[in-house]
Amino acid sequence: MDRWKNPFSRQTFAFLRELAENNERDWFKANGERYEDVVREPALQFVSDFGTRIDEVSSHFLAVPKKVGGSLFRIHRDVRFSRDKRPYKTHIGIHFRHEQHRDAHAPGFYLHIEPGSVFMGGGMWRPHPEALRAIRQQIVGDADGWAEVTVSPGLGAELELGGESLKRAPRGFDAEHPRIDDIKRKSFMAVARLNQTRLLGGAFLDEFTALCVAASPLMRFVCRATGVPY
Repeated sequence: MDRWKNPFSRQTFAFLRELAENNERDWFKANGERYEDVVREPALQFVSDFGTRIDEVSSHFLAVPKKVGGSLFRIHRDVRFSRDKRPYKTHIGIHFRHEQHRDAHAPGFYLHIEPGSVFMGGGMWRPHPEALRAIRQQIVGDADGWAEVTVSPGLGAELELGGESLKRAPRGFDAEHPRIDDIKRKSFMAVARLNQTRLLGGAFLDEFTALCVAASPLMRFVCRATGVPY
């Protein structure tokens, strides 16, 4: 088997740092070809490369290397309802979502690339209310299964549950439940904190695949709770 060639480079991070300092349309237009060469095309190549490995994790998730409507999030920010009018994101976001869903709140595996913040995630980020309630109810109804995901054997050495939580127990749930801290979660994500050196390494595709496999118990739990196959 040929050695995997990492499509990302130091130039990827250099572009993102400069974009953070020059987040305006004229600058981006002047650097559009560079964006294609060192950001978007490498990201799409990684999507394609992981697509050859994704069945090692699950056959129900998609790796779609398209510029629009695929696994790569668009670089343009939605500023319609935001006070922050900066037009561009200063990170790369890649989401390998479940085949039965279409948005960022779906079950999925995620890669975030930003100077000073590289991480992998697997699970559901801020699921829609119906799905969120279903996961919380699954934790109550299958306490042993949830313990297997989070306590023993758990998520392994690199992954931890991440995301924001409610300050109080959600309506309809016992504030004294032994898993109330998890029931209060707004997201159900297993997160691995990475760094630039690791992302640029020759083994990163293997490492990312292994992290997705390690996140599979959590992903399996949330998929079962929300009624989709894993």
